[in-house]
Amino acid sequence: MAPSVRPSTRPRPPGMLLPLLPPPPLLLLLLVGCVPGVWSFSELFFVKEPQDVTVTRKDPIFLDCQAHGEVPIKVTWLKNGGKVSENKRIHVLSNGSLYISEVEAGRGESSDEGFYQCLAVNKYGAILSQKAHLTLSTISAFEVQPVSTEVCEGGVARFACKISSNPPAVITWEFNRTALPLTTDRITALPTGVLQIYDAGQVDAGTYRCVATTAAHKRKSMEASLTVSPAKESKPLYTPAIVAGPQNVTASLHQTVVLECMATGNPKPIISWSRLDHRSIDVFNTRVLGNGNLMISDVRLQHAGVYVCRATTPGTRNFTVAMATLTVLAPPSFVEWPESLTRPRAGTARFVCQAEGIPTPKMSWLKNGRRIHSNGRIKMYNSKLVINQIIPEDDAIYQCMAENSQGSVLSRARLTVVLSEDRPSAPYNVHAETMSSSAILLAWERPLYNSDKVIAYSVHYMKAEGLNNEEYQVVLGNDTTHYTVDDLEPANNYTFYIVAYMPMGASQMSDHVTQNTLEDVPLRPPEISLASRSPTDILISWLPIPAKYRRGQVVLYRLSFRLSSESSIQVLELPGTAREHLLEGLKPDSVYLVRIAAATRAGLGESSVWTSHRTPKATSVKAPKAPELHLEPLTCTAISVTWEQEAEDLGTIQGYKLFYREEGQQENGPIFLDTGNLLYTLSGLDPRRKYHVRLLAYNDVEDGYQADQTVSTPGCVSVRDRMVPPPPPPHHLYAKANSSSSVFLHWRRPAFTTAQLINYTVRCNPVGLQNASLVLYLQTSETHMLVQGLEPNTKYEFAVRLHVDQLSSPWSPVVYHSTLPEAPSGPPVGVKVTLIQDDTALVSWKPPDGPETVVTRYTILYASRKAWIAGEWQVLHREGAITMALLENLVAGNVYIVKISASNEVGEGPFSNSVELAVLPKETSESNQRPKRLDSDAKVYSGYYHLDQESMTGVAVGVGIALTCMLACVFILIYRSKARKSSASKTARNGTQHLPRASASTAMGGEGGKSLARAAGNQEPLTPDSFIDAKGGTDLIINSYGPIIKNNTKKKWLFFQDTKKTKVEQPRRKFAGAVCLYLPGTAVLMGDEDPPSPPGQTSAFPRPFVVSTDTEHSANSEGSHETGDSGRFSHESNDEVHLPSATSAPAPAPASPCLRGGDPGDPAMGAGHGPL
Repeated sequence: MAPSVRPSTRPRPPGMLLPLLPPPPLLLLLLVGCVPGVWSFSELFFVKEPQDVTVTRKDPIFLDCQAHGEVPIKVTWLKNGGKVSENKRIHVLSNGSLYISEVEAGRGESSDEGFYQCLAVNKYGAILSQKAHLTLSTISAFEVQPVSTEVCEGGVARFACKISSNPPAVITWEFNRTALPLTTDRITALPTGVLQIYDAGQVDAGTYRCVATTAAHKRKSMEASLTVSPAKESKPLYTPAIVAGPQNVTASLHQTVVLECMATGNPKPIISWSRLDHRSIDVFNTRVLGNGNLMISDVRLQHAGVYVCRATTPGTRNFTVAMATLTVLAPPSFVEWPESLTRPRAGTARFVCQAEGIPTPKMSWLKNGRRIHSNGRIKMYNSKLVINQIIPEDDAIYQCMAENSQGSVLSRARLTVVLSEDRPSAPYNVHAETMSSSAILLAWERPLYNSDKVIAYSVHYMKAEGLNNEEYQVVLGNDTTHYTVDDLEPANNYTFYIVAYMPMGASQMSDHVTQNTLEDVPLRPPEISLASRSPTDILISWLPIPAKYRRGQVVLYRLSFRLSSESSIQVLELPGTAREHLLEGLKPDSVYLVRIAAATRAGLGESSVWTSHRTPKATSVKAPKAPELHLEPLTCTAISVTWEQEAEDLGTIQGYKLFYREEGQQENGPIFLDTGNLLYTLSGLDPRRKYHVRLLAYNDVEDGYQADQTVSTPGCVSVRDRMVPPPPPPHHLYAKANSSSSVFLHWRRPAFTTAQLINYTVRCNPVGLQNASLVLYLQTSETHMLVQGLEPNTKYEFAVRLHVDQLSSPWSPVVYHSTLPEAPSGPPVGVKVTLIQDDTALVSWKPPDGPETVVTRYTILYASRKAWIAGEWQVLHREGAITMALLENLVAGNVYIVKISASNEVGEGPFSNSVELAVLPKETSESNQRPKRLDSDAKVYSGYYHLDQESMTGVAVGVGIALTCMLACVFILIYRSKARKSSASKTARNGTQHLPRASASTAMGGEGGKSLARAAGNQEPLTPDSFIDAKGGTDLIINSYGPIIKNNTKKKWLFFQDTKKTKVEQPRRKFAGAVCLYLPGTAVLMGDEDPPSPPGQTSAFPRPFVVSTDTEHSANSEGSHETGDSGRFSHESNDEVHLPSATSAPAPAPASPCLRGGDPGDPAMGAGHGPL
């Protein structure tokens, strides 16, 4: 062996690939002895290994293979596991490489395509290289062709094509048969074969086609036309919509992936990307392609996950999302390498090898380039190779091979067997004799050489037929030469050998002997299936009994059946080759019980339990026939249910009903299945139990004929008749709600094993569930799962257990977690906005409708019209328990728009209808400065409310009734005043008071700022000439000159307040006629008719006709003004209002329309009366 040399660089692990370039001689010297027992000249390793390659037909190709080790080294080539024969096209070069002068295509062996490996052999053993896949360049027809489309001007257009090729084709596009640039401001061509055109115009109208190109092929698709129609004058606003979302992608390491996301909306939406697990996106290898497509270059394992595309309307919270999963595949790579071992004869060698990759690599072991099968002394436990009772022939080179769809990798180790001297010879004259169906007597003679040094014997036995058989060993003292093996299976052949032991080591193995055990009665009956073809028959079918339970050759079956209502049993005996039997002449619509037993030459076995079946009704002429049912245990806790339906029934059936029950338990079901489902898995079952399954088809008339079958789940124990402790359950189970209908689960696998294939069962059900049939069982091979289809805002319990090598662990500790509530589906209701100060408004609302809606936050958006047009909103947030907010710092003269949305941790609901609030300038008339309250049902047009037809009709009717009553009162009072003309007029005492000027209503178009004169009232006790309005409208005292107002009377309405107070003196006089003066909040004022004034003298009491309207602009969606935030506020003035006894009015005014006595020329009317 060459001396060990320490390399200047870090040595590679055993079996790892070296650079493909030829190494310099010095490097080879360094590699020879860097690791004792691994890199020595006496061993063998590859300097170059073949790689995957794609070529064109008739091209030459070299497949490299260079091995280094002790010479001579012979290199041979394998194709798909078989030896490659040299011919005039195929040659093995002197350096070991394979040369094919012209690669041929074809079918079967005539084609050069396949997996190639080179095998290097020297006197110490052989090693096999990794697999290299040789493929021919191919291209298919287009699987997807571009389709003609029509869009409006300014819209988006999309064309797509798809083709399969090896190697992958490069796809470009042509416009009117002219090459189109890959990317422009508006046009994007994705590597996946998609062409996107944004803001389409007339210049884009024409024909498009895609061109797929490889090194050897070029194909062009069909042409598709794009028609661009003129855009509409006004584009309506609409929420964003994703027209082409991302698709699930599976990619290999270092490939480039494109996730498409194309959205429309007005205004144009903004597209953003995120990950569902909230991890950050790799910015170094990721960029946005075009208008929102995500391109990931140099894909790695950390890029795998669920990606979310989100299209959002600018300046709003309106968005829509689409998701896709990126799965990254990785070739196998070793995490633990086997080490070379030196072991004595009869010792035990253990090699460990672990690899990882996606999908999970399949592990296998090679001895001198040939695959090893677990049998007898040699055992394989996925990642481990165990060799017991080592013999000289075990001295070899062993390789661990890990392979998946992405490639293969091998690592090697050497087993050196050391032989010791003075060992005893092997026991001889070994013979066996069958004692029973489970026992064989074994006897032998002592070794001929050194027998006196023997201290013990070991008896080894295993099944003679089949692969991966378990070898058993029994150790005996040196005082016996016979032994009875009594734990064997009936009707099986076994192989035996003996080994003698001494202190210096073990002897060679004795000669092998083979002996069979006797038959026994079957351990279990066959599983039967029952189905009816007509109302008077039952077809009974069964499967062969598994060999381990058959315990011999079945020679007959005994079939028993009876009516459930009768005790007499009918028995039939059928040959051992039968697999079904038809019972005929039965009663329709009756329940029959059936059971079966099997017999070998040793006797009849146990009968099955009674299985019930009801024959169909005689009137069921349109009922679907019974499906052909098949049951097969998948694991010790799951059963696969498959079936086939007769073709004549496929057009009429609406679905299937599946029932199942454990023997002796209540039946579960029905489980409704679609007509397209012909497979269902029953999971979450118990091991070593018998289950009865019932299936029937149904149509729109009735249920069909049912099929019944029984099946037993196997035990979760891999070693025969040996209680193996179950593996520990998964630990650190973690649950997190992803949405209102899904919960993400994650757990850790226990540390009892390293690289074994493990499956998991996830149990999920709502807390407090009473119906056990509604428990959800899910299967996975990963340590995480997204459980979907759950109810929102519901608490669930989760548990996980694992299955490995027919073993099942206990359930993990239960974890409780609740799904998230659903995002609010509606906006807040009853939105009201009230101006409570000049620059402050109060907005209030009610939660969205729906008892299940959970709100954690409200968002209030408000802006003036100018800011709204610019998309500049002011944002307020309030907690879910608060339903009001103050809008402060409002600017007078603006109209504000307010809308509100509700949200929770899942998402945000829609916004309410916009509510407008007018904040008028301070100089605006007082009637428009009253507090204003708006809600989401009110519409404002230029400061006035739009009234519908019903409101206008109501207003007109009300005004008409009011005017009629007023005219009636005027006529009555005039009539009474005439009756009092004969009475003596009393002297009126004059008083001077200021009169306020009332501004005329802008809606009436009157002039503002005119002075109104009022007569002073008589301060004497009330007489028939002075009275009080008894209608409860006011406490004003009125006499024949007018109202008498106290000096400390406060003005109640700002509508009539004047900015100036005038005092005008006027001589005392008599009034010429009746006065009609209507003031808001007071009764109608009347005075006695007095003699007319002298000519030329104006009346001292102008009489304006004022119609007061409620200028409080308020609308209420609830139809009531009596809410606590109604916005009605009373502004009182401290200014005192005085009524003068006489007021000078130099300018004449038109007569009041309220005065109905006489014509304009009547002296009683007075020509100088002021307007009312």
